[in-house]
Amino acid sequence: MGRTAAVGHDSSGTTDLGYVRPVTDLDDFARLISRDRGLCVVSTLRGDGTIQSSVVNAGVLDHPFTGRPVVGFVALGGGRKLVHLRERPQATVVVRVDWEWVAVEGPAQLGGPDDPMPGVDTEALRLLLRRIFTAAGGTHDDWDTYDRVMAEERRVAVLIEPRRIYPNR
Repeated sequence: MGRTAAVGHDSSGTTDLGYVRPVTDLDDFARLISRDRGLCVVSTLRGDGTIQSSVVNAGVLDHPFTGRPVVGFVALGGGRKLVHLRERPQATVVVRVDWEWVAVEGPAQLGGPDDPMPGVDTEALRLLLRRIFTAAGGTHDDWDTYDRVMAEERRVAVLIEPRRIYPNR
């Protein structure tokens, strides 16, 4: 597969030498999500400068306030990735199916019991966690149980604003 290197600008205005796609185009990411139950690798930055990666279920949804498309996933309340995201709110999320992949990089916004998101009360958080879950391809037969478990585990909504999107093709 041929690739063309291009000089582009991310939304912060900095020049980036690489394979650049429009920052509003999450169609390829969403298409791949639907092919493998939303399984993605998310990478965050540790305090010592090394990268921590883990597998999550992620999906594309509209941000609850801006209406712009974001990549969202639900994180365990006491997880290490949340520690990293609270200190350095940047992440890269990669979805891969067969030989095709798309990466999304950008700032992370957290919303949860220990991470208040402006305008998101307990009810709005409950619904946001459901929206992320279904955007990642999830279904549930007992939403009351789902809501209870999310609350007990102090689950957090993580929303990644796409600043860079790049595929392997």
